[in-house]
Amino acid sequence: MYETNNADKQRLVIKAAKFITSAATEKQFIKTDKPTIAVCGKSNVGKSSFINMLANQKKLAKTSSEPGRTRLVNYFDFGEFVLADLPGYGFARVSKTEKEKWGKTLDAFFKNNEELSHVFMLVDSRHDPTADDVQMIEFLHYHALPFTVVLTKADKLSKMKLKEHVKAIAADLYLGEKNLLATSAQTGYGKTDVLHKIADVIALANAPQEYDDEQDDEDDEDDEDETDGGEEC
Repeated sequence: MYETNNADKQRLVIKAAKFITSAATEKQFIKTDKPTIAVCGKSNVGKSSFINMLANQKKLAKTSSEPGRTRLVNYFDFGEFVLADLPGYGFARVSKTEKEKWGKTLDAFFKNNEELSHVFMLVDSRHDPTADDVQMIEFLHYHALPFTVVLTKADKLSKMKLKEHVKAIAADLYLGEKNLLATSAQTGYGKTDVLHKIADVIALANAPQEYDDEQDDEDDEDDEDETDGGEEC
């Protein structure tokens, strides 16, 4: 369901998120009629904490003190949409073979997921984007995937420092500052902004394709004109 705040923006209210399944291979990727929103980022960026914050639960997505534990695509039902938690990247202690495997999984997911409506790419607000982060941005651009950069662990910075880091990270990723949302799973900071964004994504995904219908009508009219012309000859 949706609520409207004082700024007349839709805010998604998540009441009962639940785990669906995990996928280790492309054949196990699920198909759904609901909009799908993917969450990606470095293995220690706080993806599980971010997901738990959105779900209003502490243990929906399993957190670990050891980075690099998420090696599957984990699906969660959030009611109005499905969230796909993607394998974390950039963990140095993972073998080269394992990194390549994760890379292939990510590539297959993005290439073959027609239901994918949006991607939240998580970046640590305290640090400059890594080479892996930049590569992921380039990957999303290459596949023309709509995305938003979510900055995690914002509670670790003062308001002034956070503002400076948002500006610097946006510049490093060649994005406008409005394309970045700062959040904190510990305090809930920025959660409302993320929910607003999700509501917009769902509304767009569920909107009727008016343009396509109009184009089809124009095509039909052109076909009738051509038929009439043939009969007159």
